[in-house]
Order: sequence, then C-alpha cells, then structure tokens
Amino acid sequence: MLAPMPGAPQDTDQRVSHWEAVHETNSPDTVSWYQSEPALSLELMDALGISPGAAVIDVGGGASILVDRLLRRGFIDLSVLDISEAALRTSRHRVGDDAGVHWVVGDLLVWEPQRRYDLWHDRAVLHFLSEGDVDIYRATVERALAPGGSVILAAFAPDGPERCSGLPVTRYSTEGLAAVLGDGFEIVEHRGEVHRTPGGAEQPFTWVAARRSST
Repeated sequence: MLAPMPGAPQDTDQRVSHWEAVHETNSPDTVSWYQSEPALSLELMDALGISPGAAVIDVGGGASILVDRLLRRGFIDLSVLDISEAALRTSRHRVGDDAGVHWVVGDLLVWEPQRRYDLWHDRAVLHFLSEGDVDIYRATVERALAPGGSVILAAFAPDGPERCSGLPVTRYSTEGLAAVLGDGFEIVEHRGEVHRTPGGAEQPFTWVAARRSST
C-alpha cells in the first residue's frame, strides 16, 4: 500500500512537482542514476552483516531494483521511501502487491518515522540537500535507526557532477559523509565508485557503510 504524507509546506510541493515530472517523463532505465544491478549496495550490506530478518528502509529508493534483489535474498521487512509516487508505483508494479513491501510516499525532510530500522540505505538522496537540510536529515536518521543499526550512504564524490536532474548537488568525501552521520557512528567500510549512466557519462561516487553505537 502507498502511504501518503499529510499536508506539506510549499517547498515540499515544489520538490514533489519536480520529481514527479522527472519520473513521469522518463523511463526508469534512462535516468542518470539507473543501475541494472545494485552490486555495491549488496556488498556493503554483506560487510555490515545485514541478515534477511533485518528491518531495512531504502530512502529515495523509488524505482530502484534493490528491493527486488533483497526480496530474492529472503528479506521480509522492507520499506521504500520516495517523494515520487510515480517512482514507487513503478517498483510496486514490478515486484507485485503480494511482496509485503511497505511503500511510503513522502518528502524525507518532513517525514516522521513511526518505527526503528536496522539499516538505512541511501544512494543519491543526501547530495541533493542543502546545508540546513543536512541537519534535518541527520536528526531523521537518528530517530529512525535502532541502536546498533547500520547506514549505507552514497553521494557524488568531490570530483563528481555539480548538478543532477537540473538541481545543484553537494559533493562528499568519505570524511564528509562521516561528518554528516556524526560521532555516534563508526565507519566500517568506504568505497569509491565510478557509475556509468545509461547515456555513457561517468559519475564518481563516495560510499560509506557505518554502524551506530548501541548505547
């Protein structure tokens, strides 16, 4: 079931309009962030020891096939949050309504988690946020993540693009992503990746896998 968010402020309305237009006018396999396989996400989940019984939320997961691959691995507690209902509809139709996935339509910056998760996965949402929004993001992670839970973050690297989907982005080093999470997290692994877009462009990314303190 798609769970809509309650009334939102104007800046949220603008973000919704932008991303709905992106997903309604582009095929999922033509957008720049498309991956045919979420290989690095799965590798980092393995490095963190994330088991199929873990509660996982894919933030900005939209039309990503990560949810498909986790279902194939036997994961039973999956949530996908995205600002675009069109993006989530694509994934819901692909995996089927009987998959048991919790589809959440919402703007991350006003979303209030109703439970705790064992893994927060974010590939390419963070780098769209302004400095002030990052503080909101950090606070949301802290409310949503269980003690001892894990985070996988991916954002454009310092030599990555300066804009994406018509919007400015913030580029991150490993240290920059660690600073977003704060002192309550230990970086377990970090990677650099050069993502090749469907159009053939190269986009350098920085990835971190981190674990939250259990206290």
